[in-house]
Amino acid sequence: MFICAIGCLPSVGLADYRLSGVVAAEARVFFQDGRYADQFETLQSSLLVQPEFSWSSGAGDDQYSFIPYLHVDSQDARRTHADIREAYWRRQSGDWEVLVGLDRVFWGVAESNHLVDVINQTDFVEDLDGEDKLGQPMLRLSAQRDWGTLDVYLLPGFRERTFPGRHGRLRFPLVTDGDAQYQSGDRQRHLDTALRYSHYLGDWDFGIYYFDGTAREPRLLVDAGGDRLVPFYDLMRQVGTDIQYTRGSWLWKFEALWRAQHGDHYAAAVGGFEYTLYQILDSDVDLGLLLEYSRDARSNNPAEQPPVLLDDDLFFGARLSLNDVQTTTLLAGVIVDRDSRAMQLSIEAERRLSNHWSLALESRWFPGYGGEDFIAVFRDDSHFTLRLSRYF
Repeated sequence: MFICAIGCLPSVGLADYRLSGVVAAEARVFFQDGRYADQFETLQSSLLVQPEFSWSSGAGDDQYSFIPYLHVDSQDARRTHADIREAYWRRQSGDWEVLVGLDRVFWGVAESNHLVDVINQTDFVEDLDGEDKLGQPMLRLSAQRDWGTLDVYLLPGFRERTFPGRHGRLRFPLVTDGDAQYQSGDRQRHLDTALRYSHYLGDWDFGIYYFDGTAREPRLLVDAGGDRLVPFYDLMRQVGTDIQYTRGSWLWKFEALWRAQHGDHYAAAVGGFEYTLYQILDSDVDLGLLLEYSRDARSNNPAEQPPVLLDDDLFFGARLSLNDVQTTTLLAGVIVDRDSRAMQLSIEAERRLSNHWSLALESRWFPGYGGEDFIAVFRDDSHFTLRLSRYF
């Protein structure tokens, strides 16, 4: 699909071409030695490269995007990987839009739990937060009318989830390895479909969708030798919704889903609010206070249902924006499991150094855990990450 898009370029009469992107050097330091055999001890350095090419036709009706991605890691061979995040042709004509190629689609409104985000596969070797996604092959047809936006997706190629290798950190006690198994005989060639309707009414923004296809989250089965985990990708049907209500300084958020998978069905939801204090103490600083609650009714057995990090958890957070020339921001939060008292603490801070350079600090701690809680497998993986980025 991407080859066709590039091959068509001479006939569209280019009017706008842009080259941008980022190159980043990253250092991740773990506070403790690895808990499991063969894990590296402390320092993990990386190089990340993501150029972005975009161009459009003279009339602006045809748009093209190509975003490759490369991550080279010093410790974990699985974390050294390349991907095509985007490679698509998009045409807009009146109220209609069609997109063919690889793209990234994000659904949802919650801060702590990206519950209803189902189109793209998670690039799990990047981080635990689920915000890094692999490019998804798709055909998307969209209609934008006064009554709302309707999106139809045909997803012809499945992407398997990435997992840390034997030497990597933030992994399970057993390495996830071997050929993945599928419920569908078509394996990665199964055609997934999705339908989404979104609209706004006054202060309300909402979306509702239906997905039928291969689950992006695999169940994890122990192989016959008992020394590795094998991903198993079920077929699933899922209905979900995301709703956001804005009123003055308040931002209320809610996501929910119902899923049928592996002969079972369950519901899950996350909801909460963000309240922003503007120009605190007569300064330019804004402070947002966040509270969210996640509930997931699936089984805690990873052989029966995909593992879940947030099954009965509260999230408390604060977002600080200095609104200065350097665009300095800070997001800090803590997730507490109501049953086991397991905790996750996180900090994300970023500051622009110049027009082309920025510095980011990310840190995650696991100070408390319950013996049966899923998060306990990462108990020795508290760390901080420093990233220096050069934009062009």
